[in-house]
Amino acid sequence: MSYQIKEVFYTLQGEGFHAGRPAIFCRFSQCNLWTGREQDRNNAICSFCDTDFVGTDGQNGGRFEDAQALTQHLLTFWPKTSQQHPFVVLTGGEPLLQLDQSLVDEMHQHKIEIAVETNGTKLPPNNIDWICVSPKAGAPWILTEGDELKLVYPQANLLPSSIPLKGFKHFYIQPMDGDQQSVNLQSAIQFCLDHPEWKLSLQTHKIMNID
Repeated sequence: MSYQIKEVFYTLQGEGFHAGRPAIFCRFSQCNLWTGREQDRNNAICSFCDTDFVGTDGQNGGRFEDAQALTQHLLTFWPKTSQQHPFVVLTGGEPLLQLDQSLVDEMHQHKIEIAVETNGTKLPPNNIDWICVSPKAGAPWILTEGDELKLVYPQANLLPSSIPLKGFKHFYIQPMDGDQQSVNLQSAIQFCLDHPEWKLSLQTHKIMNID
């Protein structure tokens, strides 16, 4: 299987459980909840997306003919002096539209620790090391188990109080960006204070002005 990759870059994870951790980000093209075109945003299931995942023309992006080619490309971004195994975050768009068992197995052959950020509408291949699900209101939620649930807040018809606290190890509320971000932040803080089983996730990469 070939893979369409929008961009690849080395940075710090900005959100959720692994915030602050050095990681190689691999952004897959395509999503099943929005085309990525602005003219389609108002009619999209996920109309608040802030990511460009269209095409393969981003930094270090491209089309990779097989799992070996993509894995070798990813490995070039990990510091050669590091004694830690590479940590790769597969994101999108929706990575589970393309991620398959061949790529997971090939990456593990090279001791890569694999994290996936998904909207939960597709089931993943086996043996992924870390699964973060960020469900979206109006979309079918199929992947109801994983390591981390990260809910963008608020979403009409998908409030954290309606989500059963099972299937995941960690629960995060992330204030929705946009012109109401400050209001959403205060509301998310208060929700976490009232429901301490939830933690606050901030987009710290935007605060630090990094990718």
